[in-house]
Amino acid sequence: MATNLDLQEQEQLDAVKAFWKRYGSLVTWVLLLLLAAYAGWSGWTWWQRDQAAKSGAMYDELDRAVQAGDVVKTSRIMADLKERYPRTAFAQQAGLATAKLQFDQGQIDTARDTLAWVADKGIEEEIRTVARLRLAALQAEAKQFDAALKTLDTATAPTFEALVADRRGDVLAAQGKPELARAAYQKAWAAMSDKADYKRLVEAKLTSMGAAPAPAASAASGAGK
Repeated sequence: MATNLDLQEQEQLDAVKAFWKRYGSLVTWVLLLLLAAYAGWSGWTWWQRDQAAKSGAMYDELDRAVQAGDVVKTSRIMADLKERYPRTAFAQQAGLATAKLQFDQGQIDTARDTLAWVADKGIEEEIRTVARLRLAALQAEAKQFDAALKTLDTATAPTFEALVADRRGDVLAAQGKPELARAAYQKAWAAMSDKADYKRLVEAKLTSMGAAPAPAASAASGAGK
């Protein structure tokens, strides 16, 4: 009986040896690749957490500078964020806040540059679209109408479709193209929820251009009776 067990054990051992002789190198390489992938993933996860923590601390400092109205300090921190942590959500949010303060402080060209950076480097389409909406407004104020319209062409986040159309109407109206402006406003009005307060503003723009939406026109007719 013991001999039979010894023979079975030897056969199993020989089978294992044969397997490792044939496939040992492949198994070893697969294990090494799996370990390398895991190490890389762990390192990437740690790096992301580290980037988020450090950029978050800088954002808090920038936010305090914004609240204090210190545009010099705000712009300096923003420059550091752009250099060190450009691919973080905090850098993109900081860019929007910085551009607003720069605009409020009369630094229009600088605000335009900051918004252009966010529009180009933003990690989320929604953030890039917000930056492009604001950038288009500044470009239109500077009478850079063609540039503003091109900027709006790249503002493609679906949830901002109505606002993009409204801003396009503003640019076209300022450019002296009322028919195209009306079409853009009508698109914006149709895309907005009836519960949105902003829809009333778009409606007012259309009414001032003699193109009041049907509900508004009906209400006005009813009031006249």
